[in-house]
Amino acid sequence: MMSKTEKIRMGEDIKLNQMVCFALYGASHAFSRAYKPLLDPLGLTYPQYLVMISLWEKDGQPVKALGEALGLDSGTLSPLLKRLEQAGLVSRVRSKQDERQVNITLTDRGRQMQEETAGVATAIGQATGCTIAELESLRERLRLLEANLLKGDGGEGRAA
Repeated sequence: MMSKTEKIRMGEDIKLNQMVCFALYGASHAFSRAYKPLLDPLGLTYPQYLVMISLWEKDGQPVKALGEALGLDSGTLSPLLKRLEQAGLVSRVRSKQDERQVNITLTDRGRQMQEETAGVATAIGQATGCTIAELESLRERLRLLEANLLKGDGGEGRAA
């Protein structure tokens, strides 16, 4: 007779609340719900907010680099950028060195928005109920988990 660990390895008797992936899924949705009331007054969705953060870090990024930084493909990123452009927060500018490349630059309004979002990260940090050290540790563990999954070393035989 198989032990419970062996059954889980075989894909049997897996419970939803035992799955790490489901816990991450739930946490992701909870983050989205927590961000919504903070971003709605600014007219931003969470993915748009992430684009803006990336541009506040480094303005004038090529679309490809922005997509890589955010882990988004062009089919997802292009509509986001279009909406941000329509809102007057970013502009798309063809590179003078390579006209095939489009760079995304912040408008004055887009730069001003950084000040308007100053309290968002603090509010979310407080909402987590975690200390800064706990959040930093969690972030690093999640990055390691992502890297392992992307390289195909997700830990065979473990329920995730």
